[in-house]
Amino acid sequence: MTLQPRCEDVETAEGVALTVTGVAQVKIMTEKELLAVACEQFLGKNVQDIKNVVLQTLEGHLRSILGTLTVEQIYQDRDQFAKLVREVAAPDVGRMGIEILSFTIKDVYDKVDYLSSLGKTQTAVVQRDADIGVAEAERDAGIREAECKKEMLDVKFLADTKIADSKRAFELQKSAFSEEVNIKMAEAQLAYELQGAREQQKIRQEEIEIEVVQRKKQIAVEAQEILRTDKELIATVRRPAEAEAHRIQQIAEGEKVKQVLLAQAEAEKIRKIGEAEAAVIEAMGKAEAERMKLKAEAYQKYGDSAKMALVLESLPQIAARIAAPLTKVDEIVVLSGDNSKVTSEVNRLLAELPASVHALTGVDLSKIPLIKKATGVQV
Repeated sequence: MTLQPRCEDVETAEGVALTVTGVAQVKIMTEKELLAVACEQFLGKNVQDIKNVVLQTLEGHLRSILGTLTVEQIYQDRDQFAKLVREVAAPDVGRMGIEILSFTIKDVYDKVDYLSSLGKTQTAVVQRDADIGVAEAERDAGIREAECKKEMLDVKFLADTKIADSKRAFELQKSAFSEEVNIKMAEAQLAYELQGAREQQKIRQEEIEIEVVQRKKQIAVEAQEILRTDKELIATVRRPAEAEAHRIQQIAEGEKVKQVLLAQAEAEKIRKIGEAEAAVIEAMGKAEAERMKLKAEAYQKYGDSAKMALVLESLPQIAARIAAPLTKVDEIVVLSGDNSKVTSEVNRLLAELPASVHALTGVDLSKIPLIKKATGVQV
């Protein structure tokens, strides 16, 4: 008989409600004693009634075992869970003459997504481990790839180095061969040029000898021509030139004597004029000295009166020098109000005049008697 025990919303040891469905294969035992027990238990009942009795027994044991396990134990190790149910239920159903041939867990689920959460957690762990594994694999692969690439580059660099060494040796050998060839070519070219130079030197030596002979002949001809020309010049140029030079020399000497005489006469003239001017200056100096001497004697004789006269003679010149800048002024306009002070200013200036004269000449006009001029103005 095939039975499908089912326990709904059974709480586990952690209090999580699970629904578990199993499949059990049972049969009536054939041993005489166990068969007699089965007959005693189920005599007069049909197959469905027997199934119900066994099914309820299995469901009872299944429910009791669920309460002792965690969700992880039930979900992750179903075989162990089924084995435990079979071992616990087998004695009870055996006393009814029923043998459990097999018992497996068909399905386990819950209504609160607890199992799905476990699955997600496990999935995340697996995904994490997978990612870590992939990363480690990629890392190892990258390291291995880098090592392989390094080995490849080392081999390539070694090969390139050998190629470069071979090429450098080839170029050096080629340069050595080229240098040797160039040296030989240069030696041959130099020998050719030296031989050509020797030939040219011989030709030039012959040409020089020919030119020397020609030059000697030309010199002899030119010497004869010079003698002829010299004689011709003596006859046609030199003799007339000597005569003309003698004539010019005589004229020049006469002109020189003339100029010397004129210069001596001019110097004598200047000397005489200078002596005359010096005499005149000397006479004028003596006269001026005499005049000054007489004036000094007169000043000494007359005393302050002479000094006064000298001052009065100098005042017009002093006034002219002081007023000289005013000659450049076109017009002077004096502005004043009703209470004009022009007269008082003029009087003040006249009153200060003796002090100014005393400062300029040292003569005190206040101590000299008043002099009446022809105009009637008193000083």
